[in-house]
Amino acid sequence: MNTANSNLFLIGLMGAGKTTLGRRLAAQLNRAFYDSDQVICERTGVSVPTIFEMEGEAGFRAREAAVINELSALSGIVLATGGGAVLREENRRCLAARGTVIYLHAAPEILLERTRSDKNRPLLQVADPLAKLRALYHARDPLYRAAADLVVEAGQNDCRKTTARILQRIQD
Repeated sequence: MNTANSNLFLIGLMGAGKTTLGRRLAAQLNRAFYDSDQVICERTGVSVPTIFEMEGEAGFRAREAAVINELSALSGIVLATGGGAVLREENRRCLAARGTVIYLHAAPEILLERTRSDKNRPLLQVADPLAKLRALYHARDPLYRAAADLVVEAGQNDCRKTTARILQRIQD
């Protein structure tokens, strides 16, 4: 898989490490890094939970699709998408056409540990966040796998090892 001039797009559930690994990959590859959720927050001046509260999930997803379309058109970047980006077929098509899609896979139980105290995850502000993560995983895992050029286990290893594994696989 030669990605010398290709964009890298990281997909996966919340807490999978898309932003952390994306920053590390961008630094290692000397590329610009973008996080679609952060770009949305910068442009609106409010947090993701506020957008969900004011516009609902549909409003947020429309903003997300516009940002993904814009950023993925850039050249030689690393982009961490929001966990729900794969829900829209237009996003999946856009990412597949414009770069290498890497699915950072992790089990819901690990994701819960990573997101337990994060109040900026509106979909997890429920009575049973593990049940919600399991439901999201079962709904989205097939979409992530179908969209991905590469599936990387991101649950157990530290981010240095995971970054090294990704670099090795994309440079083969």
